[in-house]
Amino acid sequence: MLNFDVKTLFRYIRKKSWKELRAAMQNLDHLQLAEAIDRGSEFESIVLFRFLSRAQAKEVFQELSHDKQEDIVQGLAEQASQVADLLNDMEPDDRTAFLEELPGEVAQRLMQLLTPDNRAVATRLLGYPEDSIGRLMTPEYVAVRPHFTVEETLAHIRRFGHDSETLNVIYVVDDKWRLLDGLRIREVILASPEQRISDLMDYKYDSLNAFDDQEAAVAAFKKYDRVVLPVVDTKGILLGIVTVDDILDIAEEEGTEDFQKFGAVQDAIISPLQATVSFLYKKRVLWLLALVFVNIFSGAVIQNFENVLANALSLVFFLPLLIDSGGNAGSQSATLMIRALAVGDVQLRDWTKLLGKELIVSLLLGLTMALGVSFISAFRAPEIMLVLAITMTAIVMVGSLLGMLLPFIFTKLKMDPATASAPLITSLADILGVLIYFTVASRLLG
Repeated sequence: MLNFDVKTLFRYIRKKSWKELRAAMQNLDHLQLAEAIDRGSEFESIVLFRFLSRAQAKEVFQELSHDKQEDIVQGLAEQASQVADLLNDMEPDDRTAFLEELPGEVAQRLMQLLTPDNRAVATRLLGYPEDSIGRLMTPEYVAVRPHFTVEETLAHIRRFGHDSETLNVIYVVDDKWRLLDGLRIREVILASPEQRISDLMDYKYDSLNAFDDQEAAVAAFKKYDRVVLPVVDTKGILLGIVTVDDILDIAEEEGTEDFQKFGAVQDAIISPLQATVSFLYKKRVLWLLALVFVNIFSGAVIQNFENVLANALSLVFFLPLLIDSGGNAGSQSATLMIRALAVGDVQLRDWTKLLGKELIVSLLLGLTMALGVSFISAFRAPEIMLVLAITMTAIVMVGSLLGMLLPFIFTKLKMDPATASAPLITSLADILGVLIYFTVASRLLG
């Protein structure tokens, strides 16, 4: 249905059937409209956006991709008042995310279009470190004092709750705005009107620090199973809140980034369909070029054992099988460790416990695969069966331990563990695999 509606909208634009276009757009919700604008050309997107009401524009704009948001802003550059309305109507956290992605001079120009209050909020949020929770939070929440009665609290919510990001939780602060507690709205509604907020409090709450990395927020939401968490500074002052919809976006971005880094892509590529050829080339070429030079060592090792190859040519047949097994085992192990480190299931201090466990697991895997390769060699090259069995066991163990340890090493060096990418682990396992193979062959075969 969505594809049909999108094509219909574009056809109306080409025919300049504006009445039909407006009628067709009224049958779509804000997510479908955002999808249509994202799929359209720059001209089509701007036309569709201009036909939105102010309320629709606010909702739709926040659902668009960053590139399309820029296209819209640039296309409306001549209508400064409309751009001002658009930016002022955005939620503070969404506006911050949009502004921080723009070039500095563009962001500054757009900042001047904000109202004084919104400009002050945007300036404060942009003052936090990049990728910090402070950039993610919104200052739009409802806070009350402990001495409020439930009746006064509900009146306060009716008065100030319209601009709040969410009303699921009401926060309790003291006169210095220090966070004391967070009450679910259900607790407030079900309490007696004459009860005081202090009677409902247990002073137990979970919070985020504004200067922590956004990944910490993802872990906290998973741990506490909440839809919203308060954000405080080092003194416990309530600064804002972070809602689960923002966390889902961050989790998706982090997952995409880690997944692509593990595939040796230099930085995350959000949409390969929209990215240019030059952009995709630049993001992928650096790692691949570096790995070319790394793999030279494999050739050097093979060259150093020419005499062994000359005396046992059957070794060549099993070479790809052995070194690929090491790379595969390493990639498996690294995937498990990177995921565990990312979600907080494993800490840096746990590496010694995991090392012992990985030694046993990799030995069992190596012996199992050695049995398989020995069975194959019994029919093709029985004279090197022992070489293959020993080499397979050693290569699988080395690859697995390499895949387990590299993410911990990168984490210790304050680097993203996903940088221990699959191609890097495979290349290192290849070099060590070739070295192990021919060393064992030269000793056993003379």
